[in-house]
Amino acid sequence: MYTRNLIAVGVVLGVLGCANTMITESPNLGRSATAAEIAAWDISIPPDGTGLPPGSGTSAQGAIVYAQRCLMCHGEKGGGKPNDRLVGGQGTLSGKSPVRTIGSYWPYATTVFDYIRRSMPYLESKSLTDEEVYAVTAYLLHLNGIIGEREPINAETLPKVAMPNRDNFILAYPTRRN
Repeated sequence: MYTRNLIAVGVVLGVLGCANTMITESPNLGRSATAAEIAAWDISIPPDGTGLPPGSGTSAQGAIVYAQRCLMCHGEKGGGKPNDRLVGGQGTLSGKSPVRTIGSYWPYATTVFDYIRRSMPYLESKSLTDEEVYAVTAYLLHLNGIIGEREPINAETLPKVAMPNRDNFILAYPTRRN
């Protein structure tokens, strides 16, 4: 019994000693991110367009960027192959073989901008300038018949674009009005 109690006391003291050591010592790996580093990655754009950057683009400008940076993965005029199709599919969502594209499925044009800006091109995410992102967004919206060929897309016009499937989505966190 004495040995068992002695072992228990030793374990408790060992744990307390280790706990104290864990609090005061660390492997000194990493560091806290700076405000500037956090801001560089905190670039999500909500449906209302809050936080859209300065800049603008047109479909014609976007066609050039698309040919250089997007065509190899998304095909001629967004037709797909080898990766996702970006154009068409309107009217297919309620059928047996829905085609989910920017023009048929996405509820907000700001989401298109946000996704391209954060994630494309696939192996070079965040490599496009804001002007290039606006231009590619305009090009894809035009190919889907959502905006005219000459309509500029920018922080003011993009949130006003009415996507065909907009009313079939419900915001998870709607804006609170007091």
